[in-house]
Amino acid sequence: MVNDIWVSFRSLPTWVQIWVLVVLIPVNLAPLAFMDQPHGELIAVLALTGMALNIPIMLAARGMSKAMALPHLLCWGPLVIVIAMVLSADSALSPEYAGFLTLLLIIDTISLGFDLHDSFHWVKARSQNKSPL
Repeated sequence: MVNDIWVSFRSLPTWVQIWVLVVLIPVNLAPLAFMDQPHGELIAVLALTGMALNIPIMLAARGMSKAMALPHLLCWGPLVIVIAMVLSADSALSPEYAGFLTLLLIIDTISLGFDLHDSFHWVKARSQNKSPL
């Protein structure tokens, strides 16, 4: 099963593989280093949950699925709102934390753009009974 997921991942366009492995996963794991900062625990939970909820989807689909966009919308939608509120309300943030939050906000907002597209196509395929996952 893990091999099926890996083969599915490797069949994605190279730029998507790079985006996921070099940008998306590391940036969404990084909140673990900032859990002692204002709202750091909430930010870490939302960032990590957005990724963790994809594990059962990958296992059920035995690979990548457009359904993986749904946990991102569920968790990272609120995450970008929380980050925007923290950045705008707390001027006492350390420069490192504020810079990281800005990066996380940009990366996850871009990802949400892709996720809106993928979730639309997933819902459309489901409504036409073309795809179980």
